[in-house]
This record gives sequence, C-alpha cells and structure tokens, in this order.
Amino acid sequence: MGGGSFRVRAATRPTIRPPPRGAGPPCRTGPTVGRVNVFTRFLPRWRSPLRGPWLTSVFAVALLVGIPVLFVTGLLSYAAYNPELTPVNDKTPDKGLLGFYLFSWPTHPYWLYRLTQGVHVTLGIVLVPVLLAKLWSVVPKLFELPPVRSVVHGLERLSLLLLVGGALFEFVTGVLNVQLQYLFPGSFYPLHFYGAWVFIGAFLAHVALRLPRTVRTLRRRSLRDPRDLRTELRTPAARTRPELPDATGLVPRDPAPPTTSRRGALAMVGLGSLTLFVVTAGQSIGGSLRGTALLAPHGRDPGSGPNGFQINKGMRSARIQERDIGPDWRLTVRGGARRSVLTRPQVARLPRHTAALPIACVEGWSTSDQEWEGVRLADLAALVGLGDAPPAVFVESVQRQGSFRMVALSAEQVRDPRSLLALRVNGADLSPDHGYPARVIVPGAPGVMNTKWVRQLNFGESTWPT
Repeated sequence: MGGGSFRVRAATRPTIRPPPRGAGPPCRTGPTVGRVNVFTRFLPRWRSPLRGPWLTSVFAVALLVGIPVLFVTGLLSYAAYNPELTPVNDKTPDKGLLGFYLFSWPTHPYWLYRLTQGVHVTLGIVLVPVLLAKLWSVVPKLFELPPVRSVVHGLERLSLLLLVGGALFEFVTGVLNVQLQYLFPGSFYPLHFYGAWVFIGAFLAHVALRLPRTVRTLRRRSLRDPRDLRTELRTPAARTRPELPDATGLVPRDPAPPTTSRRGALAMVGLGSLTLFVVTAGQSIGGSLRGTALLAPHGRDPGSGPNGFQINKGMRSARIQERDIGPDWRLTVRGGARRSVLTRPQVARLPRHTAALPIACVEGWSTSDQEWEGVRLADLAALVGLGDAPPAVFVESVQRQGSFRMVALSAEQVRDPRSLLALRVNGADLSPDHGYPARVIVPGAPGVMNTKWVRQLNFGESTWPT
C-alpha cells in the first residue's frame, strides 16, 4: 500500500507429540483447560501399571463362578427353615414373589444343610480377597466423568452402583453374622435376603453388559495363545508394563513404576483366599481340623466328654433357670383333643432309639456326627392317637425370649425314624447347655430348628398357637 511492501508469514502448524506409552485417549468431557479436564484435578491419580482389562477379567471370572454358588446356597439356607409351614419359622414374612422357589426341606441326605451352609459361609469368606482385588482393579471407573454418557452407559453405571453397594453390603453383613457381631439396623435374615436379590439383579445385569468384553480380553491374552499367559505369569516386576490402552479406561495414562508383577498380584490374592480357607473351613469340616478355624467364633475348645461339642446358645445366654429344667419339668404332648403330660422318667421309659446326626448352624459351623438317643417324634405322636400318619408338629421350649424358641417341623420331618426327642448324647445325659432335659434332633435341619429345653409338642395344626 502506498508504495510500501509487506510480507505474509506462512502459518505454522503446532507440533503434536505422541502420548507416552500406556497413555489412554485424551479426556474430552467436561470443562477443559487445554486438554485436561478441570474436574480431574480433584480426583485421585490411579497410576498402578497393573490395572487393565486382563487383570480385571481374571478376577471377574473367579467371581462369576463363586457368586452364583453363594446365591443358590443362600436361597437353600432360607428354604431349610420351611418358612411356608408357619409364620413362626419365617423371619422374612414380606418376601412375596421372592419366595417362589421354596419347597419342603428334605431329611435326606442328613448332611445336606451342613454341606450347603458350610459351602455358603466358607466360600463367602474365601472370596473376600478376590472381591477387594476386583474393586481395586476397577476403582477408576467409579470416578469417571461424566458419570453418564448415554442410556446404555447410564444403565451400566446404575448396575455398577448396585453391584458394588450390594456386594459390600452382603459380604459385610455375612461376615458380621458369622462372627456373631449384630451391628446392622434390624434382623439379619431379611436384610441379607433382600440384599441378596438386589445384588444378584445388579450382578446379572453387569454380566450381560460386560461378559462379551471379558471373554474377548481373556481370549486375546490367555486362551488364543497359551504362551501369552505363560509369559505374563513369568514376567517379573522389573519388566512389567501397562496393558495397551483400550475403551475401558482402566489403563493409567501416567503409570508409576511397578512395585510387583501381575503374577505377584494374583499370588497375593490367591494366598489371602487360601489363608482364609484354612482358618475358616475347619468350623464346617469339624474333627481335628476345628483347631485350625481361628476365625470361627465357635472354634474354641468346647471341652471333653460326651457333651464336648460346639453350641451356639447355652443355658445362661438363653436365660434358662434351674427351676425350668429341674425335677418339676414336664413334657406336654397334644394332638387334637388329646393331651398327655409326662415327667422325664416317664419319657425315658418309652421305647428309645439312636441316630448319628450332626448339628449345623446358619453361621457355617457344624459338628461331626453325634450319637443321639431318645424317643422318636412319631412315637410321641402315637401317644395322642396320631401314630398312623403323624402330622407336622409345633415345638415349644421353656426359653421365654429369643428367636426360634418355638418352631414347626413338617410331617416329613416328624415321620423320619431318625427324628428324635433326644434325652442322651454319646452315651450320657444331655448337659444343660445341650438342651437337658430333652431336645429335638432332626436330620438335615438347621441347628436352630433342633429346639432345646423342650416343654411342649403340638401335633396337628389345629393345636398350634395363633
């Protein structure tokens, strides 16, 4: 212009450097400064180079096998109480449709409840390290932003919230119950039952959304070429590298130096589970292994002699007075319009039989088979004219307060020849803590259904208290 001259500077493109090895895609959500989400400044930095889809998938497979077993054995534990027989047996009366599967609990095999509840409690405790490791491996997902990106992502996030919350609730309440620490706000039975249904619903939804990705991850690194798995498990900490970034967002963008290998992480989790198995399983297996059950509240030495086996609630904790079980104790047997009142010597003169049966409790502990001696429940029904087809019976204890001081037993349980009103065990009279002067023992029934300090048997629902 006006004889002057000017030069136009060529536009230059900014240099874009490639992200460091192991970095994920740049954050593109939320208010940003440059390329950094301002909200992430307030979040923890998850830098472990071990995190990634493969390690998470390994933990997921272990839980995928274990959690359904926990759920099924938990449902069986509830069914074992025969809750539909009478409201007295049902500690979750508002279950509604959730009780669709209930059935009359069998007496064969006699060790059924010992097996199912032992598996339920032991497996639940053994899976604690696996659950914690799985939560650790996905903790960055709990804080990702924005919380919801689409309808599908929102459903996944909701299932994740219910899954994590449900898992923590179920495992914490279960462990507290096993340790006899009733710190939850309400009865354990409905809390654990309803919590299990919420948890399993979230679990199934999460599996439906995540299982295809888990299978692809394991196939890519474990199943397609077994050498990849062997290489991974042989890699020491010094050579451990982050996984390649993918859509999961689990791989750290700025990984810290490894302090252990993935092999070491798996070994620590496995060793933790094995240790918990060793210090827990003895309470269910019994015998000489009971001494290894260091975490079992009933792992202490119960003493020696014929009555030297575990109890859940003794005479004092049940507030049984000496006069309640002294010489004035009477057994009342009712059936229809008939009624019979017997002293203990009179009960002892009735035909007696023996049965080798264990005691198995909801907390997971059980005894080995004990030799019980007493009068068959069916023979007691015959005293009031019901010997041909003994009906269900309502059992009452001298215990005045507490759950299961009254229970109902099904007709099938009454008719089993091993179902006894026991007077003796292992060749000696019952001790007061084991139910003297008489207790019920039924094959396959939970321990609380084997009522101690029995005072009355009501055969036939017409005689049951309302």
